[in-house]
Amino acid sequence: MIEQGPVGAVGEQGELFPDDSSQDELLGYRGPAACQIAGITYRQLDYWARTSLVAPSIRSAQGSGSQRLYSFKDVLVLKVVKRLLDAGISLQNIRVAVQYLRRRGVKDLANITLFSDGTTVYECASPEEVVDLLQGGQGVFGIALSGPIREINGTIHEFPVERADGGTVEPMTEDELSARRKARHVG
Repeated sequence: MIEQGPVGAVGEQGELFPDDSSQDELLGYRGPAACQIAGITYRQLDYWARTSLVAPSIRSAQGSGSQRLYSFKDVLVLKVVKRLLDAGISLQNIRVAVQYLRRRGVKDLANITLFSDGTTVYECASPEEVVDLLQGGQGVFGIALSGPIREINGTIHEFPVERADGGTVEPMTEDELSARRKARHVG
């Protein structure tokens, strides 16, 4: 049986990240943008939201015509789930792994690498654990969560962001590093 949590104002992904009060909790991405960023179909997004695998933490759908609103953290979890699916892990095992991380109270996913032998998903939070896994004789692969974070950070600015309360959002300005890179290529 699938264990489902409530879908509401605070999504379950919030428990998988450190407290980050610097981000505006009302800023998010609509379903189609979240799909493009994470590389998934809208059908996958809808199913995962309905079954509470990855629930939108900013705004859930409230009937016909309403739009879900996904936070950066939600989009990261969508991307990780997609990578695990691409690696051949069943959605059932992915669901178990995500639920395990939530129950265990993992706060900072950026410091965790997930490993799998194609059947089971392992957690690795330190170099010592990697060694132990490899000595077990099973072939494993890793997904360092810092990679998807960098990928999302690199492309997320291309998508419109909106506020759940209907307020206006100032367009994101270019960061200093991007401006320097652009200047180097022009000159």
